[in-house]
Amino acid sequence: MTDITPALSCSDKGTIITIEVAAGSKSSCFPSGFNEWRKALGCRVRAPAVEGRANREVIAVIAGAIGIEHSRVRIISGSTAPVKKILIEGMTPDQLRSVLTLS
Repeated sequence: MTDITPALSCSDKGTIITIEVAAGSKSSCFPSGFNEWRKALGCRVRAPAVEGRANREVIAVIAGAIGIEHSRVRIISGSTAPVKKILIEGMTPDQLRSVLTLS
């Protein structure tokens, strides 16, 4: 199993996840691997990186994978870059690790 701990950090509002987005993919998937060098979880989305479409899909895909409402997932940095910081409100790193385990 892959240890995703380096991609998670604690916040007073929840947990921050570092992700690396591949926009314009054939399918949407989260998590889609782990980049050891960037310490980031992979996130593939079908939407192109145009007019915020990929960012909206990133939020939807992450919320769906975790099983929470879209309103609890926010992009806090990197909105125009492939590497982003995502705030998951109301969840601890341990709770996220149990949901997002990679094999």
